[in-house]
Amino acid sequence: MVSLLTLPFRLVFGLLFGLIALPFALLALPLALLYLPFLLLRVLLKGIVGLVLLPFVLVAAVIAAFVAVAAIVLGVIVPMLVPLAFVACCVWLALRLASRTAVV
Repeated sequence: MVSLLTLPFRLVFGLLFGLIALPFALLALPLALLYLPFLLLRVLLKGIVGLVLLPFVLVAAVIAAFVAVAAIVLGVIVPMLVPLAFVACCVWLALRLASRTAVV
């Protein structure tokens, strides 16, 4: 609602300052045209660097995906293997205590 109340003022001041800024914009136009080739060169160089680095980034992304999947799988499987490892250690300890020691 406030924007509708201030609309005439925004229109008047926008037109006024637009007309005041017009000569400066017209003076800056040749400088902008001089800057255009450098802007195109910048875009070209960024594109070349991007194309050179793209294979390395893709390889790093694939490796990171494999590491993430391995971490998730280990995070799910290891808690299930802890009781089995405990039983295996108990069996190993029982067999070691029950067997005779070798005389050297």
